[in-house]
Amino acid sequence: MEVNVLIDEEFEGELEAGWLRGITEQVLLAEGTEPKAELGLVITSQARIQELNLVHLDIDAPTDVLAFPMTPDEDSDIPAFVTPPDGSVHLGEVIVSFPQAFLQAEEHGHPVKKEVALLIVHGVLHLLGYDHDTPEPEQRMRAREARILELIEEKGW
Repeated sequence: MEVNVLIDEEFEGELEAGWLRGITEQVLLAEGTEPKAELGLVITSQARIQELNLVHLDIDAPTDVLAFPMTPDEDSDIPAFVTPPDGSVHLGEVIVSFPQAFLQAEEHGHPVKKEVALLIVHGVLHLLGYDHDTPEPEQRMRAREARILELIEEKGW
């Protein structure tokens, strides 16, 4: 598995790329993802995530996490991307707003790293096809998030 981590310059001292990569890899392992899978993880600002939210989802507001899957839905008319010769599958990109994670951590009374981990889990599950648009899938996604966070905490991440 390959996780490409990009931390905006203003947040470089806040989180370690190795820790972020480890959290992401734990989600992929828990979900039994193909070993040759890769994805991008970006830690960014409120302004940048709001811009992405507006451009891609037509929502002019900041959010905590965005996921941009590269694999089409089964119901989609969009053809699948060509698999590279090495067999790697690019799952997509997860974008996390560090300032929003910080605010939410304060609201929930837990460390910002726990909130960032939760947002990474949530975003990666979206890349893997989970959604929360109706009650049944939302319940399934929330249960999976909780279980993966337990596994991460057991490993001391």
